[in-house]
Amino acid sequence: MRISCRTLFDWLLPLLWMLVIFSASSDAGSAKHSSRMFVPLMHWLFPHMADVRIEHFHVWFRKCGHLTEFGVFGLLLWRAIRHASADCHPPWQWSQAGLAMLLVTIYAASDEFHQTFVPGRTGLISDVVIDASGAAIGLSLLWLGGKLLRRW
Repeated sequence: MRISCRTLFDWLLPLLWMLVIFSASSDAGSAKHSSRMFVPLMHWLFPHMADVRIEHFHVWFRKCGHLTEFGVFGLLLWRAIRHASADCHPPWQWSQAGLAMLLVTIYAASDEFHQTFVPGRTGLISDVVIDASGAAIGLSLLWLGGKLLRRW
């Protein structure tokens, strides 16, 4: 069985994105380090905002980062799975979206497990839920866009 350059490219993108996510799981991606840029920026933009409120925004900002990075990951996996099917451009298939969701959730869980071994980081089940939710939101928006544009 021959693997085409297209197939390699389709799977290379999610693999590269996994490396991006993995690198963000290092100590450099911790709240301690991201706050070094976020807090001064917030103080500059909103000089009278209380530190407690800035910290709340910082947490929300980081959780939105989880949603976004795993939303992109879900879309990249869905694309690779879809292109791997025998039909060149099949209509929307929930089984493909489900497989992408499963792979995202497994990787999110492994990423959080990895963080338990990184000093200054913690692995949280709530982050796995947020990560999987990001993929679900991304795939839902893709499905909705495809329905509105009559692609499936």
